[in-house]
Parts: sequence; structure tokens; C-alpha cells
Amino acid sequence: MNTNEFQIVEKETIPNCHFHEGEILENEVDKKARQFELDRAIALGNLEHFKVKIFFADDKGKKVVNTTIWGITDSSVLLKQNVIIPIRRIIKLEI
Repeated sequence: MNTNEFQIVEKETIPNCHFHEGEILENEVDKKARQFELDRAIALGNLEHFKVKIFFADDKGKKVVNTTIWGITDSSVLLKQNVIIPIRRIIKLEI
């Protein structure tokens, strides 16, 4: 994956993003890898306030944000200030 095609955004702009309902990842291997990365990121975020890069897509294109993950639900990633990114729109994480 070419990370140069991702627009860098600040966490504070994410509430202005509109997310499609569909799943961004097509195969189960990628979905399982994403879940593994999310589990690892939440552990690091809670223990050490470790920042991760979240690569995601909204209706305007691909974006990346460097932030700490504060929580994960079945369908969303929770960041500071009640910012939410739907898991179905996350392409990958870099820790």
C-alpha cells in the first residue's frame, strides 16, 4: 500500500468526515489483521498513551491521523474528545 496517497488530517477534523456504510476491506485476512492491530493499539494507548497512525477512508478519499486510541467498541474506534472512526472504514494501523 502506498501511504503517499493518504491526506494527513488532524483528529479535530474527523467529526466533519462522512463515512460510507460499506466495509473498506474486502477479505477476511485483512479484517483479522486490522482487528489484531486495533487490539494492540488499544493496549499501548491505555498503558503508555502511545500514538498510532490510523489509515482510513471517508467519502472524499483516503486519510491518515496520528493519535492515541482511547477505546474500541464492536463498530468504532474512540479517540479523545469523543471523536469516532468506524472500524469498517479503517484500512490499517501503524504502531
